[in-house]
Formats: sequence, structure tokens, C-alpha cells
Amino acid sequence: MSTLLDWISGILIVLGAALAFTAAIGIVRFPDTLMRMHAATKPQVIGLNLVLAGTIIRVYDSPDAWMLVLVGLFTLLTAPVIAHLIGRTAYREQRHRDGLLAVNELGNELDQRPGN
Repeated sequence: MSTLLDWISGILIVLGAALAFTAAIGIVRFPDTLMRMHAATKPQVIGLNLVLAGTIIRVYDSPDAWMLVLVGLFTLLTAPVIAHLIGRTAYREQRHRDGLLAVNELGNELDQRPGN
């Protein structure tokens, strides 16, 4: 049974590392901030959680396993907030490609900021 758990753990860690690697490539290759934000949040968080799940399976009898669970939960809770703030900042600074947004829900927000 230990060998099966080792295989499952190894597969999860390799899949997570592959997703994190593709996220890193996306951050380097994508042209604008909004696309880079997508690459930095979605596959990176899933990849990290897969690595953490594989590590938890490997050290399931250690008290450190609960620390890894907390790291995964913290990542799942903070990544959407960070992505939202980066996207909103990129929009305010107009760092997106023209024609990228189909619906401009914040269209009047730039005109209503203090200092304009």
C-alpha cells in the first residue's frame, strides 16, 4: 500500500510542478497584464495545491501535514483577491489591449476618480 501512495504522491507532485511551469511560461510569454494575471493565478494555484496534496499524502502521519493544508487554504483564499486587485489596477492604468474588453463595466470609474 505504501508503494501505491508513493506513486499517487509522485504523480500529484509532477502534475503540480508541470502546471506551475506552464504558469511561469505564460507569465513570460503573454503580452499584457490581464493575460499574465490569468496565467499567474489559475494554473499556479492549482499546481501549488497539487504539489501540496502530493506532499500531504507523503507525510500524512506528521503534524506538518496540517500546516500544508493551511498553506493550501490560504492560497485558495488570497489568490482571487490578488488577481482582482491586479486586474483593477491594470484597468485603471489602462494597461490592457484595446478591444480586449467586451463589456466595460467600469467605464465611468476613470472619470469619477479624485484628481481628474
